[in-house]
Amino acid sequence: MSAAAGAAPTRKPSVWRAFTQPAAWTMFFFGFSSGLPFLLVAGTLAFWLKDYGIELKNITIIASAGMTYALKFLWAPLLDHARVPLLSRLGRRRGWLLLAQMVVIVGLLGMAAITPARLEAFVMLTLLVAFAGATQDIAVDAYRIEIATVNAQGALVATYSLGYRVALILTGALALFMADHMAWPKVYVAMAAAMAIPVVATLMSREPEVHRRAPSSWSQAMRYAVIEPFADFFRRYGWALAALTLLFILLFKIPEQALVGGIMSPFYRDMGFSKTEIGAVTKLYGTIMGLVGVFLGGAAVARWGARRPLLFSIVTCACSNLLYLWLIQRQGDIAVLTLVISCENLTLGFLGTAAVAFLSSLVSREHTATQYALLSSMVNLPGKVLGIFAGGISRPPVTGPISSSPRWRCCRPRCCFSFYGLGSAPRTVLPRRRRDARGASHSGPSCGTLTQWRRDST
Repeated sequence: MSAAAGAAPTRKPSVWRAFTQPAAWTMFFFGFSSGLPFLLVAGTLAFWLKDYGIELKNITIIASAGMTYALKFLWAPLLDHARVPLLSRLGRRRGWLLLAQMVVIVGLLGMAAITPARLEAFVMLTLLVAFAGATQDIAVDAYRIEIATVNAQGALVATYSLGYRVALILTGALALFMADHMAWPKVYVAMAAAMAIPVVATLMSREPEVHRRAPSSWSQAMRYAVIEPFADFFRRYGWALAALTLLFILLFKIPEQALVGGIMSPFYRDMGFSKTEIGAVTKLYGTIMGLVGVFLGGAAVARWGARRPLLFSIVTCACSNLLYLWLIQRQGDIAVLTLVISCENLTLGFLGTAAVAFLSSLVSREHTATQYALLSSMVNLPGKVLGIFAGGISRPPVTGPISSSPRWRCCRPRCCFSFYGLGSAPRTVLPRRRRDARGASHSGPSCGTLTQWRRDST
């Protein structure tokens, strides 16, 4: 009887259970909270400054406060190893999250009260909101990783992305609509009031149960917070596999990040599409397809773990970029543009979810915030840097009726970068994880390993 029971097949993970767990919809509100301050210190803020008559060069400098998000790994160790005074009853993650949310609210209200009339104080408050928003992101990412298993990360990322998109619509399109009918300070007051929703969600959510070692001295605490996150990563995976994994992290999202924006906008115009067509298909419809891809990716990770969806999404994302070669031959064809955007945004959304699950599985619960902030920064940095030089990379190598076309120059790098990133994928996710010399695993139960991915996919 016991042998028969032992031979019974293991029940596969439930997609429905992954999406209906309480943490999934907690992440919806946390995603809304993360997305709300982002445009208010960047794109939407630039409209306010322009309406006030601020010079363009000053607008770009002030609205670049969002760069704070790229530097969040610098203070991430603080969120791993310190509790917020007076909020310690909420726990480490919820305490920092609530503090960041309250600072965002105070900062937005301060911006509304001061206005750009007092520009220096206004800029300081803008930086404060950006800093609090980045801190909030650190706390939310750590909360997500610690509250659920790796297979459930896809569902959590999907609901988080939905909340984030809702916040971007609120602080982007809706805020601009409101600004046409009321003063900008009133718009920012309304945005600050909207932050009350995630504050309530924070108070009602459950704190992850994670036990960390307490350092005995200040020097040990500094070593544990700054040096140990790096040492832990290489100790758990071994130098060779850890280096290969980091190389993959640096490369695999370059196709998505390096060329969209500065290169693709002129490309669509060169193809003969109007601004209305570009906005409707690439922005509105493309956003919907991206969300569909995010939820499909979440379902795939819940069903099969991180390994298979990651490989699948890298291959399909790379292949979808080849459709731009077809678009060159069908310039001005709105149906072809719609199909290309459908495939690209669907695969990018799928890849985004699988990538977050992949990064989440690499971190240790001892250093969740620090390691994830570092890894996510590594993902975004190379593509952003290469994006600066994308115009030069896309120049034609030879002359001729096709290669000399500006449309071909825009399309070629997307295909090259896609398959450049693809080459590193199999070597990174297939090898078995190495253990340290003592054979001990340093990752917690929610931190999947490369070895576990092999077991999950067989």
